[in-house]
Amino acid sequence: MLTHGACAAAVDPGDATPVLAYLQQHRLTLCGILVTHHHDDHIGGIESILRHCDAPVFAPRGEHFSFAHRPVAEGDTINLAELETALDVLDIPGHTGGHVAYYGGNSLFCGDTLFGCGCGRVFDSDCRQLHRSLQKLARLPDETEIYCAHEYTLANLRFARLVDPDNPLLLERERRDAARAAQGLPTLPSTLGLEKATNPFLRCHTPAIQFAAGLSHTQAPNAEETAFFLLREFKNNYKS
Repeated sequence: MLTHGACAAAVDPGDATPVLAYLQQHRLTLCGILVTHHHDDHIGGIESILRHCDAPVFAPRGEHFSFAHRPVAEGDTINLAELETALDVLDIPGHTGGHVAYYGGNSLFCGDTLFGCGCGRVFDSDCRQLHRSLQKLARLPDETEIYCAHEYTLANLRFARLVDPDNPLLLERERRDAARAAQGLPTLPSTLGLEKATNPFLRCHTPAIQFAAGLSHTQAPNAEETAFFLLREFKNNYKS
């Protein structure tokens, strides 16, 4: 939820109940809904919310939705005047074919593409697109705050430690995030700089991750992309 003054915008509201409760509790008016992709856990609450609130919905141009919305794609900017915020739309296919992110005010709302110390699975797209999308996000400023859609950080950290055990920054992050979780606090948002230092899916250019992925010749053509494919497949079958 983005808030400013008496206004708010919801991102990927899979369930209407907590959104409506938050608005009522804080006496906020909903001024917009941002959708990153079409999966039900990201849009399941929208039709119910719209029965209570008159707010524009912004959703990916390349995907289909049953509710009224304003299609957006890379190159578009969403001006949420009530929040004094402008968000640029980025196309980041991979998890789904039409997935988008919203970037502005030093914040990135990236749905299921980039997670805390992980990344999303591939559904109706392909792994090459997911890798390219993550590389696009990695070019944003290191201080960018990462607001992903799910709190998977601790499970992702366990996998990251398996494939990158000698990374001291990763060990430090695991300790810090475990302590936060033990206090009932979220591990998110993280920052892009932290993800680039500890997230194995953003470190496939390094010898350590390429070796963990099973590559014996790290100077081979497409070694980074191949390591990403292998790492994503390894994670698909990994049981934490």
